[in-house]
Amino acid sequence: MPLNRRTFLGTSAAAGAGVAIAGGSAAPAAADGHGHGHGHGRPPKRYSFTVMGTTDLHGNVFNWDYFTDKEFDDKAHNDVGLAKISTLVDQVRREKGRRNTLLIDAGDTIQGTQLSYYYAKVDPITARRGPVHPMAQAMNAIGYDAAALGNHEFNYGIPVLRKFEEQCDFPLLGANALDAKSLRPAFAPYVIKRMRTPHGRDVKVAILGLTNPGIAIWDKANVGGKMVFPGLEEQAAKFVPRLRSMGADVVIVSAHSGSSGTSSYGDQLPYVENAAGLVAEQVPGIDAILVGHAHQEIPEYFVENKRTGKKVVLSEPLKWGQRLTLFDFDLVWEKGRWVVEKAGSRVLNSNTVEEDPKITGLLADEHEKVVAYVNQVIGTSTAAMTTAEAAWKDEPIIDLINVVQAETVKAALAGGEYAALPVLSQASCFSRTAQIPAGDVTIKDAAGLYPFENTLEARLLTGAQLRDYLEFSARYYVQTPVGAPVDTAKLTNADNTPDYNYDAVSGLTYEIDIAKPSGSRIVNLAFEGKPVDPAAQFVLAVNNYRASGGGNFPHVAGAKQLWANSEEIRNTIIAWVQAKGSVDSAQFASVDWRLTREGTPVF
Repeated sequence: MPLNRRTFLGTSAAAGAGVAIAGGSAAPAAADGHGHGHGHGRPPKRYSFTVMGTTDLHGNVFNWDYFTDKEFDDKAHNDVGLAKISTLVDQVRREKGRRNTLLIDAGDTIQGTQLSYYYAKVDPITARRGPVHPMAQAMNAIGYDAAALGNHEFNYGIPVLRKFEEQCDFPLLGANALDAKSLRPAFAPYVIKRMRTPHGRDVKVAILGLTNPGIAIWDKANVGGKMVFPGLEEQAAKFVPRLRSMGADVVIVSAHSGSSGTSSYGDQLPYVENAAGLVAEQVPGIDAILVGHAHQEIPEYFVENKRTGKKVVLSEPLKWGQRLTLFDFDLVWEKGRWVVEKAGSRVLNSNTVEEDPKITGLLADEHEKVVAYVNQVIGTSTAAMTTAEAAWKDEPIIDLINVVQAETVKAALAGGEYAALPVLSQASCFSRTAQIPAGDVTIKDAAGLYPFENTLEARLLTGAQLRDYLEFSARYYVQTPVGAPVDTAKLTNADNTPDYNYDAVSGLTYEIDIAKPSGSRIVNLAFEGKPVDPAAQFVLAVNNYRASGGGNFPHVAGAKQLWANSEEIRNTIIAWVQAKGSVDSAQFASVDWRLTREGTPVF
């Protein structure tokens, strides 16, 4: 599909990015009332302004969980959604003066809830006379000034993203999202906003957007041959000096990239996934970075630039609209220009305010449509199943994912060269609160089991490679010696490995000895009761995130692809339940793996 580069390509960077005025009455004039600078004993001219930031909103407008069909809640009693953020934003604007504030986002906006899924797939915004995306409606109403592109923006393909971009009253920024042929930015790299001061000299604030290089791997099917994504540091080093030469007094980076300096895709790309800290350290001329992608809360974090010694302030507000970052800048007029004298950041908690009725009212119809959609009954279940203990036990609810995936791949390979090979399947416990109830099963039950838009592939692996794969997966458990108490609250997520990067593989039997060090934990690995032959070939039904290198599991990304499709696994599960009519776990559930210590089961 040819890229619709619209207003950006073929124009100058400044014209393509757009220059907006965001001025107005600001900090009080200098004490003498004339706003004169240094000299003659007069105090210097000063001006203060605030940049608010969100990130990883993931389709959350309402404080609502479409998977449980009730108000969102977690152990910390966080709230979610743009309706809450809107109330916080209004408070800050009242306190600071609307003209002394900007509002930006660091990406992952249009994927993550059934609300965002519905308007990408069920009633798509790309249809002729299609609807306006709820996230565009909400963000336009709140008055965002800019948003960086996140990697999940590309999940539904470039046409959906371009339509969303068209519907937004603010630019989507991505200085390192380049057209594959011309290597020019496929989106506006930056925007420059002017803040009016009481001193007759505007403050020019540049916002540079950077996205995640992992898009090239994770959404290869959507972007391959169309866009390329170089590293954040490389593109920041190109654009920050340009922005300074254009007269930017303040440079803020909105980066869909964590601050840790790590990558989950190993050496498949020469770029770092979580590079925000490296950008601050290596690229001079940046004042602040709004951090995204990592789903961590960082109220305020300073990184010293190696070349200038200047401290750069970083902040990451918690995902889904749970927090709002505030960057506060104090400027002073020196030698004919505005200089940042002080910069700091903090976060506000969205659970301290009510939802803004302006936003909930605006999207009430869309919300009701989606609630009705997720409550459609698709079948029944003979027994209740839950993921509550699936992170440490082989549970029937994860077997359900695996049986659907394995059957789908077997059917796809039937009659072909690889039809005789055994089909195994991998699945993760994506959410510890997913459940299939006894009785009626709805779309929300199935969707809650598989909240990501992953698609299914078949890859060819050997027995030896599968052992390596399982050893890598088993890093997830904290080493626990024989005789030591086992506390499930502390047993998992070793080295900050997320639940979605722990895979259970069905079709084999094995034990994970948690008393042993990581890398030598897989015991009694067998297929059909016999030890697995290292040279034997197996087909692995695997999601596209894992197959493309997500999580950096060994062998799978380089393994031969035997088959792939574009249907979300979630929809495949829904269709499977609809076709069966009834889900009976007795027909597919089996305990294929367990945690042990020296042969003794832990549970």
